[in-house]
Amino acid sequence: MSTLPPAESGPVSVGMIGLGNMGLPMALNLLRASGPDRHIRKVTVTGRSRERSAALLAAGAAWAGTPRELAEQSDVLILMVPDLPQVEEVLFGPDGVAEASTELVVVVSATVSAAGLRTVDARLRHGTHGRMVLVDAPVSGGTEGAEAGTLSIMVGGDVEPVARVLPVLSACGSPLRLGPLGAGAVAKACNQLIVAATMSAIAEASVIAERSGLDLGALLDLLQGGYAGSRVLETKGRRLVERDYTPTGAAKFMVKDLSFAAAAAADTRTVAPTLAAVRESFLRLTEAGLGDQDLAVIHRYVGSL
Repeated sequence: MSTLPPAESGPVSVGMIGLGNMGLPMALNLLRASGPDRHIRKVTVTGRSRERSAALLAAGAAWAGTPRELAEQSDVLILMVPDLPQVEEVLFGPDGVAEASTELVVVVSATVSAAGLRTVDARLRHGTHGRMVLVDAPVSGGTEGAEAGTLSIMVGGDVEPVARVLPVLSACGSPLRLGPLGAGAVAKACNQLIVAATMSAIAEASVIAERSGLDLGALLDLLQGGYAGSRVLETKGRRLVERDYTPTGAAKFMVKDLSFAAAAAADTRTVAPTLAAVRESFLRLTEAGLGDQDLAVIHRYVGSL
């Protein structure tokens, strides 16, 4: 059972670990939403290199030397790290979050396994006698959404800790509680299936169009105005035309994300042929050495077949 204070207890101090392509702009938005008479009192960060956080520190963030020190200074701690092994390292490693004596809601914004997340939560609650609990809050919207503060944020967790973090997450986009812990992870798995399938269809259609002699840029602009239009087409279409696969998010991570979707499908006895097909495609393109490039690189992969 959690011993966290009620959500209406006042302004909160927010900590953040994971200041990469997504985490850095999210932290900047948290800073912009902080100050006197605001819900966020202050923002503190930590990481492997203080120098990489220079822009945040210049903007007003505080620095903590270790995850434990960061936890001691925070009411809500957001983790934007790659996967559960990194979450466990931050929580349970030397000078980890779980060694702090404070009450804390830890928000896992990575794309992770729902079952694994619940296991980590049970360990954290037991080890801290209920002082610390997890909420999952994976995001969608890419670096563009992270910078603009317009991310879709899929939240899972107990009602009380979720109530504490929703106003904080609102600085980064639109958070919505979808159910108990793990609901956010399942929602993100569904999101990634749709994104991967859409990107794959756009790539295949683009190769067909190019080989048929069509002006690809004109075609994709036209398609965006009809039923084929999507956020994926809007943000990735120009990349296909220009063969620009510079990563905003590496395609190889889709293999992991789609594995979580496959696990959710198995748990719910759902036959998902589209999921199986797109998972295979991203696995093969990663094996072909394209995984470090942008999601749009599936266009190059399809063209090589």
